[in-house]
Amino acid sequence: MAENKNNYQQPDVQETENDEITIDWMDILRRIYAIRKTLYKAAGVGLILGIIIALSIPKQYTVTVTLSPEMGGDKAGGGLASLASSFLGGGASSNSPDALNATLAPDIVASTPFILELFNTKVQTLDGKLDTTLVAYLDEQKQPWWGYIKAAPGMAIGTIKSLFSEEADTTSALNPFQLTEEESEKVEGLRKVITADVDKKTAMTTLTVTMQDPKVTAIVADSVVAKLQQYIIDYRIKKAKEDCAYLEQLYKERQQEYYDAQSKYAHYFDSNRNIALQSVRAEQERLQNDMNLAYQVYSQVAQQLQVARAKIQEEKPVFAVVEPATVPLQPSGTSRKVILIGFVFLAVCGTGAWKLLGLTYWKKLKSNI
Repeated sequence: MAENKNNYQQPDVQETENDEITIDWMDILRRIYAIRKTLYKAAGVGLILGIIIALSIPKQYTVTVTLSPEMGGDKAGGGLASLASSFLGGGASSNSPDALNATLAPDIVASTPFILELFNTKVQTLDGKLDTTLVAYLDEQKQPWWGYIKAAPGMAIGTIKSLFSEEADTTSALNPFQLTEEESEKVEGLRKVITADVDKKTAMTTLTVTMQDPKVTAIVADSVVAKLQQYIIDYRIKKAKEDCAYLEQLYKERQQEYYDAQSKYAHYFDSNRNIALQSVRAEQERLQNDMNLAYQVYSQVAQQLQVARAKIQEEKPVFAVVEPATVPLQPSGTSRKVILIGFVFLAVCGTGAWKLLGLTYWKKLKSNI
């Protein structure tokens, strides 16, 4: 009896196992064909949603600028090329003691003082309707309709606060130490659309700017490159300028000392020309030695000053713009066609999965509950 029972259960197990590993594609196709009208409706809904989303997202334009150090003659760490290379990461074996190197370029571009310097950059849209500063252009940029919904509570709170507070002085200079809420939001917005990346292997610095107008994007990218170069140049020649300023002051002091010693010697020599006393000759010799010593010091300081002036030019790093900023012709990011296809695909797949699988499991779950 037990043996018969085992013989009876065995076929069921085999059949269950066969059911688990066998896929009836024809049955799946028949089920899909049965819900084709529902899938058509889902595709229509997905198409409508895709059109709404695609038209709501403003176009974005991206400009990429590539910088590289001038790899000219190698001057044992003292030439323009080696200085630029040490900043831009031209080789891990660089012995440059500078704290400013290629790894800090992204941090410099993202820093608050650097971004605040871009606020007053003059920009102009491609159609010529706007010719203003970058900070004013940021207020003219569009955003999706859900962005206005998200920002509505904050705008309402800001309006209420403005009714009970004094009007802010918009003409005051920007203070990086204490930004207003609006200024902070604009800084964060620019920090997201202006980025820098450094390839340590190739020593290439890539700056990327993304905005809604192609001409504004190119202008901002060019301004970022110029300001970054000037930032690095100011840092590199700061010490040389300080040395030069000190030598300028020292040069004037030593020059005046030499002129004074020369004047004393000439006056004493003219006053005692016909006197043959030994004391007079000794004083004359002392004054002449003082004049010669003052001239030697003055001459040495003058030479050092000329070297310091030349060093300012030598310390300037050299940047080669491999890929300059140009006005983009095509928008960047996900195209509207891809958005439409994506929404239609998701709507059809989601509806089909629900009808073929989800609805069955949902009914089972409801029956078990």
